[in-house]
Amino acid sequence: MTERDDMPDNPGDPENTDPEATSAESAEQAAEEAAAAQESSDEPELDPTLEADVDAALAEPDPEADAKVDEAEAAEVVEEGPTVEEQLAERTEDLQRLNAEYINYRRRVERERQAVVDGAKAKVLTEMLPILDDLELARQHGDLDEGPLKAISDKLQSVLDNQGLQPFGAEGDAFDPEVHEAVQDLSTGGAQAVGTVLRRGFKVGDRVVRNALVIIADASTDEESGEASE
Repeated sequence: MTERDDMPDNPGDPENTDPEATSAESAEQAAEEAAAAQESSDEPELDPTLEADVDAALAEPDPEADAKVDEAEAAEVVEEGPTVEEQLAERTEDLQRLNAEYINYRRRVERERQAVVDGAKAKVLTEMLPILDDLELARQHGDLDEGPLKAISDKLQSVLDNQGLQPFGAEGDAFDPEVHEAVQDLSTGGAQAVGTVLRRGFKVGDRVVRNALVIIADASTDEESGEASE
């Protein structure tokens, strides 16, 4: 009896004879479960941070946050190198230094050029001084009072005056060893003056081209001058 209870009602049913056989209801249920699993697997999994980034992008801009970002970027630019104002100040300083150097160079060149011109002029005028000495002797003897020689002397003197040649050294002038050359000293130890001019001296501007040749004498005082006038 026990063995009859364990036997199926329909021993020939494929479910009882084939272990891999399934019923229509089981197959339909399995198909529904597979479809549901497929749908759930097709939906992509989203990154949790992506939704937060999208919300931040769609949110309204914050002016304070933008200002902080701009300040941070400006600070990075300052750290990277000098600003435009600093570069402009540096270039301006360089130009000013170059301009000052150029001005000093031009002044130095001009001084050197003028010195060369003055030296050449003084050399030429020095060669003509013996002619002036002869004309001065002729004047002292009255040979230049009239006649052709007087006209030549006047024209030559005019040309030399235009070139800046000026005589110096007259009787009574204070003796100056820088410009006077003494051949005899007749002074008594007091103030010295030019007593006799043996040869005039000449200047071109501040340059002495020839010293005056003189004899030193005592400088006259005011009392002596008053007695002499009486």
